[in-house]
Amino acid sequence: MLILYLNSGDLMDYTRVQWQRLIELGASTELENGFSNNEERDNSFKEQERKLIQKNKNALDSLREKGHPRLRIVEKKFVEALEKLGFIEVVTPVMMSKGMLEKMGLTEEMPLWRQLYWVDKKKCLRPMLAPHLYYMLRQLKRHWDTPLKIFEVGPCFRKESKGSNHIEEFTMLNLVCLGSVQPNKELKETAGDLLGPFNLSYQFVEEKSEIYGYTIDIMVGEIEVASAVVGPHRLDQEWDITGSWYGIGIGLERFTMVWNGCGNIRRVGRSLSYQDGARLNI
Repeated sequence: MLILYLNSGDLMDYTRVQWQRLIELGASTELENGFSNNEERDNSFKEQERKLIQKNKNALDSLREKGHPRLRIVEKKFVEALEKLGFIEVVTPVMMSKGMLEKMGLTEEMPLWRQLYWVDKKKCLRPMLAPHLYYMLRQLKRHWDTPLKIFEVGPCFRKESKGSNHIEEFTMLNLVCLGSVQPNKELKETAGDLLGPFNLSYQFVEEKSEIYGYTIDIMVGEIEVASAVVGPHRLDQEWDITGSWYGIGIGLERFTMVWNGCGNIRRVGRSLSYQDGARLNI
């Protein structure tokens, strides 16, 4: 939400069009304003616009030097950490059956159901990775010994509400370890191994969940960057899963936003307006 800091008296604020332009360029919501006349206001706007344009150009130059957007750098760091921990990457379809969602306990009365992008009456674009990973565990446990560690990274889709922390197309990283001896302890150790390289202060907070009953969320400040669950869980029987386990899901765009101090998730997500935090229309 944009907060305008207005001065008292008859001082003037930026025009709505000027504010929109500054916001698009990434202006701080605490940008000072309040001017005695149009000329002073317009000169201030031009100076702020100039500085922000240069900042965006610098960000594009940085992208050219790095060769990869920060979203991919975050993904790479996570994947490397998981490989060191013995997790195996799997890939599953982007489309998900209605039956998979129903086995997760989702019903038409739940808010998440109304956020689904349906392809036809029986398939939707996946809103999460968990159902397919449950299915993979069911198949792979017949072939591999425990602890069975797998993860997936891929796009998910939800008709999310508007806001700076939500986006309709996003990238999830989900990991699960079946057969862990001390799942609560191992979950926190794994989270530490993943988040450690980013030098972020975080805390674990228990929250209610529409699907799991409750989750262990990982918070950086006031923003949830990951959500975790420990099993056995009541859903396990639907997938022929037995034994203890833990799983963690991380929204990569939101994590990237927090790690880089961006004010809006759309700046670091898949976009035709932004690349790696930089506005293209400058």
